[in-house]
Amino acid sequence: MAVTSKPSRFETGDELDEFVASHEIALVEFYTSGCALCQAMEPVLGNVARATDVAIGMVNPGDDIDLVDRFDIRSVPTLILFEDGAETARLAKGFQGGDAVTDFLENHVPNAVDAD
Repeated sequence: MAVTSKPSRFETGDELDEFVASHEIALVEFYTSGCALCQAMEPVLGNVARATDVAIGMVNPGDDIDLVDRFDIRSVPTLILFEDGAETARLAKGFQGGDAVTDFLENHVPNAVDAD
């Protein structure tokens, strides 16, 4: 499946599972409505999507509350990296700028980030 330059949004765990299963590497932001830090992450993730080969998605676990326990979401925004459908890394330190997200990806999936 082709990677787009805009993060995909999901409302259910089933949609999230389908997205993760259809991409070898996927980064998903878990956010909540009304979270200013989460809202600030969206343009950052759009820039990261354009700069890398990583598919990026966004899901509000409040829309499917089972996601909170399933992915052990304790704070938002939380970024979870999936490879071949399995979680391989997470970043749950509040707002992260584009360089921090790209560095996170470079550390975990170096081939997915273009070295310019």
